[in-house]
Amino acid sequence: MIHTRIRPFNTRDTYPEQRLDNDLCQAVVARGRLVFLRGQVGQDLDTRESVCIGDASGQAEKAMANIKLLLEEAGAKLEHVCKITIFITDPRYRESVYRAVGRQLKGVFPVSTGLVVSGLARPEWLVEVEAMAVIPDEG
Repeated sequence: MIHTRIRPFNTRDTYPEQRLDNDLCQAVVARGRLVFLRGQVGQDLDTRESVCIGDASGQAEKAMANIKLLLEEAGAKLEHVCKITIFITDPRYRESVYRAVGRQLKGVFPVSTGLVVSGLARPEWLVEVEAMAVIPDEG
């Protein structure tokens, strides 16, 4: 792992009653250049068109694709992600959204916070994912 991950765990052990498989940790120690990403949703970055209307998992997949693209444009990789925050508008979306996010961050072990909110900026958005990454110092 690129950054020091303290107390890594997998959610299948922490939440055995849920069908989750996310690699997370309790803390990350990183040195380098910070990359802060705006919360990403089910929206095409070029056209600003909302996608996957009514599909929280699909919106999470698009949010993660946007995060990957923005990190690459900033000179970073998904492996550099240290912190994510996931906002969902209904607790019933948790498992499908976390599975979608977890597939993209397998083996990364970021710190994660999840929140249920009453709404996002547009009524069709069901999930928003915010990420912070650190591009490691050379050498």
